[in-house]
Amino acid sequence: MRKTDLVFLLLALCAGLFVVADRAEARQPNIIFIMADDLGYHELGCYGQKWIKTPNIDRIAAEGIKFTQFYSGQAVCAPARCVLMTGKHTGHSYIRNNGNPKHLQHLAPKYGWEFPGQFPIPDEELTVAEILKKEGYATAACGKWGLGHFGTSGDPNKQGFDLFYGFNCQVHAHNHYPKFLWRNGKKEILPGNDRTLNGETYSQDKFTEVALDFIKEKQDQPFFLYLPFAIPHLSIQVTEESLNEYKGKIPEEDYKHRGYLEHPFPRAGYAAMVTHMDRDVGKVMSLVKELGLDDDTIVFFTSDNGPTYDRLGGSDSDFFESAGDFKGLKGSLYEGGIRVPLVARWPGKIVPGTISHHQAAFWDVLPTLCDIAGTKKPDDIDGISLAPTLFGNPDQQANHEYLYWEFPAYGGQQAVRMGPWKGIRQNMFKGNFHIELYNLEDDIGETTDVSSEHPEIVKQIEQIMLTAREPAEVLPFKQLDEWQAKQRKAN
Repeated sequence: MRKTDLVFLLLALCAGLFVVADRAEARQPNIIFIMADDLGYHELGCYGQKWIKTPNIDRIAAEGIKFTQFYSGQAVCAPARCVLMTGKHTGHSYIRNNGNPKHLQHLAPKYGWEFPGQFPIPDEELTVAEILKKEGYATAACGKWGLGHFGTSGDPNKQGFDLFYGFNCQVHAHNHYPKFLWRNGKKEILPGNDRTLNGETYSQDKFTEVALDFIKEKQDQPFFLYLPFAIPHLSIQVTEESLNEYKGKIPEEDYKHRGYLEHPFPRAGYAAMVTHMDRDVGKVMSLVKELGLDDDTIVFFTSDNGPTYDRLGGSDSDFFESAGDFKGLKGSLYEGGIRVPLVARWPGKIVPGTISHHQAAFWDVLPTLCDIAGTKKPDDIDGISLAPTLFGNPDQQANHEYLYWEFPAYGGQQAVRMGPWKGIRQNMFKGNFHIELYNLEDDIGETTDVSSEHPEIVKQIEQIMLTAREPAEVLPFKQLDEWQAKQRKAN
């Protein structure tokens, strides 16, 4: 080989190496978004829990960031998930309440439904999974969906997920030892399970198993793994091994059982469920590190809404102080029903031990993940990216003028968070449109209504309640729609 040819060959090889290096540096990060079901703000060690052990989630907070003023999209399952997936708060989101679509049940024989499914999000709704898939991400969801059955527009495979594994319908998810789980549109039978208190295959373990397989399979390309776990939503069910960690160590007491299955050790069982889930979070993080993906992967953990009320199914939110100092539980737009934990970890990108008091909500997740993936967010959303706060630039963080919720259930409710102020309406089905006002800086428990002392703040919040929404296409809020129409006509 001539000397000049050798020089050109070396230059070409060097150029190729630089290209490979540039590609490696330009690799889009993996995104793992883990969400518990009905886990209270105060049920994690890093948020002050004393009884329940959550070392792996606590480690995410210690090695990353913890948010103290982060909110769900809604106080119950399906609408919260709709807000999360679409980046629109409940004044604009398609689904604003739980509900089973009776008009679609004729599809059950064709697609093998055994549970009704929830109202499906329509084709025109753009989900974060669809956005990331178009950017070259492999996408998977393992856990509870609740946004439309197979054979409808809400089918998770039609909403951006290459793989769905788990409970499509949240009614199906009320038992953690189901007879089957869905793998995309096909049932995967779980022998030894009959929807009683115990069984051979714990659904939580299957979600984790499939999630780990997905990570292994897709490790050479960017992936979005959404893990909407069904724990600790009732029924209280857990493996004997996990139960033994708490049995005899947490005091039990007599109670009147209502709903779901009755567990002989309900407090110990509940705590064991959360710790079992935490251990699975640890398995996910360990695999990411083992595969050398730690520096290329951001992991989030949150909950879909507040904790369960009235010892339903044996749960005991009072004993665990599940909502901390907050008023209200699941189903309520008071703080305890919608303020949820959020922690995130990304080595080298998120400063360890960061605590953020930035006010944010589920509708901020979609634009945040778009920023992380390096793609444009949709124009018609309500969310604001949290990327500046995550990556140590809080001075560059845009703030919401307000956070908004409406909920056509549990008596009919509407709420606004505006700086330190919280305005909330209750019992709207009965014609009550009074706005309770709380200063959360002074009264985190929402104990003292100060609306009569601050009429100008009440007026601002009422205007937001009027303008931040449009009537829903499904599961409408009749009383609020009528009030809004009346106010707009008067103005």
